[in-house]
Amino acid sequence: MNKLSMSGLYTLTEWITRFAYVNLLWIGFSLLGLVVLGISPATLAMFTIIRKWLMGESEIPIFRTFWNSYKKEFLKSNGLGIVIVLLAYIIFIDLSYIKLDTIIQIPLYLIIFAIVMTILYIFPVYVHYNITFFQLFKNAFFIMMVNPLSSIMMLIGFAALFFVMKFLPALLFFFGGSLSAGIIMSSCYLAFQKIEKKQKEAQAV
Repeated sequence: MNKLSMSGLYTLTEWITRFAYVNLLWIGFSLLGLVVLGISPATLAMFTIIRKWLMGESEIPIFRTFWNSYKKEFLKSNGLGIVIVLLAYIIFIDLSYIKLDTIIQIPLYLIIFAIVMTILYIFPVYVHYNITFFQLFKNAFFIMMVNPLSSIMMLIGFAALFFVMKFLPALLFFFGGSLSAGIIMSSCYLAFQKIEKKQKEAQAV
């Protein structure tokens, strides 16, 4: 095996280890907050790590970065978690109405789809932009609406991940959260770059 192949194999192994480590941190810190109070800050910390990787900061101290983000955003991220739970409750109510009234199925399905996709953009927008709590939801919805390609990429990525996890369910424990976050963050990061490029072009005119 030549040096190029060995180098590629080493890089692949290194990234597999990194994603597994972040996934275990996500599970561990979620449990640290008894899940209810831990999952939102742990998820935010995981997205923070993956965003830094996408921006080329591959050598960051993973544990320290994760822990610092977890501590710093503990209260605010739990507030975000409460809102997401409320949105999930709205989805549940909508699904209940769909069962009762078939006439409103299409608009309700569209509303549910929009809410779900907006939620998927929430954490990436949170870690990428320094904005207020209200702007967070508004920007997540706006970015989702104007970047259908990123949303399609996200859904394709989830479908591929589901297919792999279905046949290799043991991987879910080591990669379920981190790979899902990787798919979401990388899709959103492309949308962020596209928006920032347009803003720069507009300022240059």
